Amino acid sequence: MARMPRLLDAMRAGLIEYYPASRVLDVTAPLSDEQALLVDSQLTEKLSSAAETTWQPHNLVRIVGRLVEKIDPGGRVERARKSEADRKVVVEHGDHAQSELILSTRSEVISACYARVDAMARQLRKKGESRTLEQLRTDIAVDLLLGNDPGAQVPQAAAMVYLHMPVDTALSISETGVELDGYGPIPGAIGREIMTNPKSVLRKVLCDPGTGDPVDLGRSRYRPTTTLREAIRVRDRECTIPWCRRPARHCDTDHIQEWARDHGPTSLANLAARCRRHHRMKNTPGWTTRHDPTHGTTTVTTPLGRTHTGRRTSVLSPKTPTNPHPSDRRGAGDCGRPGTVAHRG
Repeated sequence: MARMPRLLDAMRAGLIEYYPASRVLDVTAPLSDEQALLVDSQLTEKLSSAAETTWQPHNLVRIVGRLVEKIDPGGRVERARKSEADRKVVVEHGDHAQSELILSTRSEVISACYARVDAMARQLRKKGESRTLEQLRTDIAVDLLLGNDPGAQVPQAAAMVYLHMPVDTALSISETGVELDGYGPIPGAIGREIMTNPKSVLRKVLCDPGTGDPVDLGRSRYRPTTTLREAIRVRDRECTIPWCRRPARHCDTDHIQEWARDHGPTSLANLAARCRRHHRMKNTPGWTTRHDPTHGTTTVTTPLGRTHTGRRTSVLSPKTPTNPHPSDRRGAGDCGRPGTVAHRG
């Protein structure tokens, strides 16, 4: 903690708990003392006006990873290479006749493996399986390893993992900005290897380095094309209702302006990822949902009159400054209360 005094102060002030702080220390452990102090300064500055959700472990790790990438890009590549060389499979025997099989390898490989097992498990659940998703994922993984038929096959699109890459990084002009969906930032050199690997099953998404967003798409018919649905999932990543974290790949693609009643277009600007429950909620009496496509905000008003607003962040961090939405100018104490903006990490 001596290397990151401001993080320690945040813990003492009750702004961050031990576990998230320990994850920050893990990510910054390979840095020099000087580099760690720089991350400490930039991190606390970034979080000083952020929403409380930003302090959650997965959001913190993503933010710290981006800072480490900027401060020590060469070191990140070197550490990634060393970690890859140390890949392994470990068995840990536990109690009650249960054990763990731990597979340690590159993050994009693990992400792709999990996405496929998860998609197969969800397919079996739809067929009426009584086993829980956790049980199904475990049983399917075991069947695949042992060469048995897991009882489900899914198309590649149903188990898609996205790699977001700025065009300038893809062209080796820059070395930053690459993000693996569900994981966070990875070195540019590693991202280019994935992008050019013919065996890679990841979906590569080139993004505008200025805005951080993928390319716009659109169609005039009611049902979006597969490409357009994919673009929505890439952009939104999660259900756009402020308090919901359901992954976009398990959400409906919902028209913001109604297609039949209001003649809303089937386009990237008029579609949003919403889980089935919140898709139906917009037509429930007493609930209203408003979307601002310019700033990517979604505001929900409950039957009791409370408002909750969430803002969709860019897929990647913009490399050029953008004009902030007026509602973004707030202090840390505003987060979580009705009428305030809750950022998505």
